[in-house]
Amino acid sequence: MRRRSFLSLLSLAFVFGLAPAMSALAASPTPPAPLPHRTLILGDSITQDGRYVSFLEYYLFCRNFSDTWDVVSIGLGSETVSGQSEPGHPSPRPCVLDRLDAALAAVRPSRVLACYGMNDGIYHPPSPERRAAYVRGLTTLRDRVRAAGATLILITPPVFDALPLQARLAKPGATSFGYQAPYAEYNAVLTQFADEALQLRGPGVDVIDLHREMLGALAARRGADPSFTFSPDGVHPGGLGHLIMARAIAQGLGLNLPSAAAEDELRRIEADPRFTLIHQRRSLRSEAWLPFVGYTRERAFKSASVKATEVVVTRLGEELIRLGQP
Repeated sequence: MRRRSFLSLLSLAFVFGLAPAMSALAASPTPPAPLPHRTLILGDSITQDGRYVSFLEYYLFCRNFSDTWDVVSIGLGSETVSGQSEPGHPSPRPCVLDRLDAALAAVRPSRVLACYGMNDGIYHPPSPERRAAYVRGLTTLRDRVRAAGATLILITPPVFDALPLQARLAKPGATSFGYQAPYAEYNAVLTQFADEALQLRGPGVDVIDLHREMLGALAARRGADPSFTFSPDGVHPGGLGHLIMARAIAQGLGLNLPSAAAEDELRRIEADPRFTLIHQRRSLRSEAWLPFVGYTRERAFKSASVKATEVVVTRLGEELIRLGQP
């Protein structure tokens, strides 16, 4: 009798002890499933500029993939995946991991494209610690994207070009580096980062090696013109550089592209009214979704809704369909 009473009390204690946890579990909302065709694109100021995203969307439209690639691109200037900032930077560089969960919850992507690395070496010479921080950041990004039910496509960083920066490069023997005074061989750091990203290719993760594709395109042009550069400031590509980026990414995704020279292709695309619409739509959407997801640069930015922008995005999409494919 005593044994039965003891077991009864133990059972009651067990049930009541678990009750709060079970109630909390039952009350916690199930995260909504990813939207089948929604694509989230993350990156730094090169992605915030967004021209390569507009070119990529143009290629998707031309090959009738627009319906399966609903793109929300929210690059953020100065951002890293590693959480690194150089001394003397005006404020701590934002880290994508701080806004990643909010982005995944708001956008609900089925795939995520992410292009990081340019800022992650903070324009310093090679460092095992910074390299390890970059790998940790990419690994955390991968794990959170997969946990949200999405696939990840990593894009290795674009090229850093020291040629246009000769007057600003850190002097030999310098101990202080940063965006204002970059390490002269900083592109070698980005090549290391590209190698690390390639090692993460696996289940649910693909990697497009933009870095080497762009490096080869730069070398080919510089052979004919030693003063050629994609990036007048060494970091941010101009229109041709963005097109080279888009072509490398599109080919990495399996799209067949025109065989025309990129210079000729750039003139053709920029003259196409369909590209004008696509670029306008992408720009509007990026500018609305970036604060809607929320971010911090010196202060927090958060907006309440993207509904008004999405109405305009839909209208531009309908106008694009009326124009038809090239």
